[in-house]
Amino acid sequence: MAVAQMAKVIVVCHHSEARDLLEALQQDGICHILNAKQATVSQDLPELITEAERPKDIERLLVRLEKSINFLRTFEAPAKGLAAVLAPRTVVEENTYNRVVSDEQIFRIVQQAEQIETTVEKLEKENEHITATLNYLKPWQKLESPVDQIGPFDRTISLAAMIPTQNIEQLNYGLAELGAAVQLAGTTGSKTACIIVSLNENLVDVQKLLRQVDFEQVSFEGMTGTAAELIKQNTEEMSRIQNRLSARRNQAASLAENLLNIEILYDHYTNLLSREKTRTDAPATQQTVLLEGWVKKDDMSRLEETVSKFKASSLHRLEPAEDESVPVEIENKNIIKPFEVITRLYGMPRHFEVDPTVFLAPFFAVFFGLCLTDAGYGLVILAISVYFIRRMQGDKKLMWMLTICSIATVVAGALMGGWFGDAVQKFIPSLEPLRQKMMWFDPMKYPLRFFTLSLILGYIQIMAGLLIAFIYDLKRKLYIAALCDKLTWLIMLNSIVAFVLAKTGRLPGQLSSLFGYTALLSAAVIFLFSQRQGTWPARLGIGFYNLFSALFYVGDVLSYLRLMALGLVTAGLAMAVNQMAELAYKLPFVGFIAAILILVIGHPINLGINALGAFVHTLRLQYAEFFPKFFVGGGLPFKPLGKNYKHIYIKKT
Repeated sequence: MAVAQMAKVIVVCHHSEARDLLEALQQDGICHILNAKQATVSQDLPELITEAERPKDIERLLVRLEKSINFLRTFEAPAKGLAAVLAPRTVVEENTYNRVVSDEQIFRIVQQAEQIETTVEKLEKENEHITATLNYLKPWQKLESPVDQIGPFDRTISLAAMIPTQNIEQLNYGLAELGAAVQLAGTTGSKTACIIVSLNENLVDVQKLLRQVDFEQVSFEGMTGTAAELIKQNTEEMSRIQNRLSARRNQAASLAENLLNIEILYDHYTNLLSREKTRTDAPATQQTVLLEGWVKKDDMSRLEETVSKFKASSLHRLEPAEDESVPVEIENKNIIKPFEVITRLYGMPRHFEVDPTVFLAPFFAVFFGLCLTDAGYGLVILAISVYFIRRMQGDKKLMWMLTICSIATVVAGALMGGWFGDAVQKFIPSLEPLRQKMMWFDPMKYPLRFFTLSLILGYIQIMAGLLIAFIYDLKRKLYIAALCDKLTWLIMLNSIVAFVLAKTGRLPGQLSSLFGYTALLSAAVIFLFSQRQGTWPARLGIGFYNLFSALFYVGDVLSYLRLMALGLVTAGLAMAVNQMAELAYKLPFVGFIAAILILVIGHPINLGINALGAFVHTLRLQYAEFFPKFFVGGGLPFKPLGKNYKHIYIKKT
């Protein structure tokens, strides 16, 4: 439940061992390696070099492999069902993986796939061109004259054009006045295909008329014969192309049986590229490569063991510089670990900060449960989470977190009597006594209790944030900051609350004076010493502002009323769904079916909307109200060199 302790190291290895050593380090996945710009050894020894050549051959190969995968995947039977979405990667045994990456035959398959893809792309373009040509010729199919005879003659000229059908009458009338003629060939959509014949001396006037009727000139350049003959030729050519396409696609479908092998190869070379980039980016001399980086102290012995297997390599500890950024990894116990999702989403703590995960976890689960306040909905989320955990691949922290939150929702719902709204009272009255035994209070009848509970929980979390900040300053030996910036606020705020409780009779009245004095004393310290730099007038001005900001704590506490608001909304909408179902049940003939449909549709919608709201608003309370009291974030994530797989999972044998 803390930020992992890091050790800075440097591994000096001979060039001949660099690749093998990096492969071993990548297999372990425990060492965060710095490049030449980040490594302090480069700053201390500017004469060090880096390898100029990037691993372009591997990059080009990966581009080829990815293109082949995308092409062949279109010929693979698509995976079906939710299971395919949750577990998209194929599990491969280690011996199968080793066999595939050493099989040269796979590269021949990739080459064949590339050739087929090139041919298919070419044939598809030809097919598209012929399709466009056929659509172009279709309106002229009834034209008996060869299209190559349309054009200028000694005394006349013929023009092919597409004219909007509604302008044909205007065209006929205008051409008749100019001594020209028009022959209609066919129609397509809202346009008509026409041949206009005119004397050469009237061509200018005819063209002016054509512009008035929105003509679109048609060219048959390069074509010979009638439109019908051209359509027949192109149709036959299209048939031949489609046959060739079909044959190539069948070949691609056969190659798609090797898709998994190509995916294995892709993941293999992706990891190889990562190693090579690490090697070429590391500072080096003519004979050695210097791998400077970080390792968790708990993994130090494992790193020493790995490096010791290489005779021309050695491992050394380094002292980090004062202002050096130390990569951060957080480590928590099993029940807390899922809530690392929240911390990582906000940003990693700095290496000298406290990990907030263990502190936010109980608050997050309780707040999520109160926002839903329905045991039935909690059971549904629990079932969905367990299903996803069992079926999905990859990181399951989010699902485990939802599982814990769903259990909190069941508890909160049982205490407040929410079981799919008021479904027990309306549809299963025999269970009402059991519901009453488990129930603490009904928030719909006693909303003020929910109001008070939300404020108390908010106040507790804010005080917890200040207390964490106080202890954190003490551990860092910042005693004055701990006293003047944290302890004073803890004393003053709690004294004010205790003073009000004493005055209202909830605490012994004689304690009110004591709490009043402690509140005034802590306020005086805040006013005088919360700002400890600058001139006294400036310090007092800022101190007054800091003291005035106590009002902001009231706003922070009131923000927690969203717990009550969301809880009541969830319960209210669930009750509305049940009420509609009850009314629908009374309909003749279809009442039972209508009621079931309303319940089956209404409750999932209510659950989906309010579960999302519960997550977002609970998240907001952590980020906006809790974290600012003690946490800054912005740490550099610890990213050890490791093996990552996009398409497969390797099962150890």
